[in-house]
Amino acid sequence: MSHILVTGASGGIGTAICKALAVRGVTVVLHYQSDRAAAEATRQAMEGGGHTIIQGDLGNPTSIQRLWQEAAALQRIDAVVNNAGIFPDHPPLTTDYADWTVAWQRTLAINLTGPAHLSYCAARAMVAQGGGRIVNISSRGAFRGEPGAPAYAASKAGLNALSQSLAKALAPQGVYVFVVAPGWVSTQRVAHRVQDKTVLADQPLGRVATPDEVAQVVTYCTLDAPASMTGAVLDVNGASYLRT
Repeated sequence: MSHILVTGASGGIGTAICKALAVRGVTVVLHYQSDRAAAEATRQAMEGGGHTIIQGDLGNPTSIQRLWQEAAALQRIDAVVNNAGIFPDHPPLTTDYADWTVAWQRTLAINLTGPAHLSYCAARAMVAQGGGRIVNISSRGAFRGEPGAPAYAASKAGLNALSQSLAKALAPQGVYVFVVAPGWVSTQRVAHRVQDKTVLADQPLGRVATPDEVAQVVTYCTLDAPASMTGAVLDVNGASYLRT
């Protein structure tokens, strides 16, 4: 039986990932930052037993190290899914400097350096135990830009580079790294946006992706993807943005 740590497990894509992994018989460690009740609701909705909940601030390196130590003390961790992320609006021409700097500092801390620190902890443990997997949740915005949230796009582009660097560094030790890059996803947090005509006009499917669709790809990467796929960035955006 696999044991997998999922960050940002208190809603949206994180909840869908946890449920999909549990269906496959995985025991999940659910991370949350502030909403324990939502994380508990996710756990209650999952199949199987033995799932645990751990709190941690991914913007704080000390908290990340403690989070990993607590998770690893519970059981061997076979994979980590770095799903947690934030998307604060901070358009450059209408955001004052103080808010601009806060948006950049917090977004990079949660979306990029947080996953980097957790991946560091996980990678060293996984090498010692003979292998493991890291799956990072990126975004279409890493490739096309986000004019209203440039720190978000930059953080996800950095996450892609981090992932591919780790894939090269860790492959010889049997630790494989994958990236899943969704576009818009129909989560509760962005429900007010995904029905906008301008968003839908950009969707060849006539709709945005569902959390369950993203979770299917993440589950594949954590459990089924062949070793030769390490370093891959998998788009889940309904052909709304195509890379060459």
